[in-house]
Amino acid sequence: MTSLIAHFQLLAQYNALANQTLYATCAVLDDATRKQLRPAFFKSIHGTLNHILVGDRIWLQRFSGKVVASTGLDAILYDEFEELWQARIAEDELIQSFAASLSEATLNQSIRYVNNAGIEYINPMSLLVAHFFNHQTHHRGQVHNLLSQTPLPPPSLDLHRIINPNPA
Repeated sequence: MTSLIAHFQLLAQYNALANQTLYATCAVLDDATRKQLRPAFFKSIHGTLNHILVGDRIWLQRFSGKVVASTGLDAILYDEFEELWQARIAEDELIQSFAASLSEATLNQSIRYVNNAGIEYINPMSLLVAHFFNHQTHHRGQVHNLLSQTPLPPPSLDLHRIINPNPA
């Protein structure tokens, strides 16, 4: 197994654990606070959590060979937080399965896709998988910031603290 594959598998594990940590914190908030309009690209904690799921679904479909344009990036897939959380858990399981299935041959391929502006791209799979995990981390950081605007302290999402939470 290449170190890049192992790295992506580690990121898939981190992704699931970080999402569980973040969602557990968000669950403490009431629905109105999660959906409160804030100065954020996806307008709220709830909107940003939905966006992460939208992005994950788009990229996993692309990785499986489907042609999917990235439209509706601000879609609210789940209005109810508990349904969103359950969908997140299921998606994280798919992501871990995807990472477990990676091979050097897969990572050496390029894929063709159309972005939300309608522009067609062809990019190396290895770059796009790295982007996939970076995208999640980027938007979890936005949720972290939005949580800091509530009375609730945001959780630590540091990779090394999530993967290995036990101090020496």
